[in-house]
Amino acid sequence: MDVNTLRSVVTVLTFILFLGILVWTLSKRRSEDFEEAAKLPFGQDD
Repeated sequence: MDVNTLRSVVTVLTFILFLGILVWTLSKRRSEDFEEAAKLPFGQDD
């Protein structure tokens, strides 16, 4: 296995990981959690 093949494999695996994170963040199940987290800074009383 030469270095160019290894680089290609790492690039493909990284792209698959990126797509997985993208799907995870845009899923309907997670949207409520992210909306709640986005409102946290505004909900604190001083």
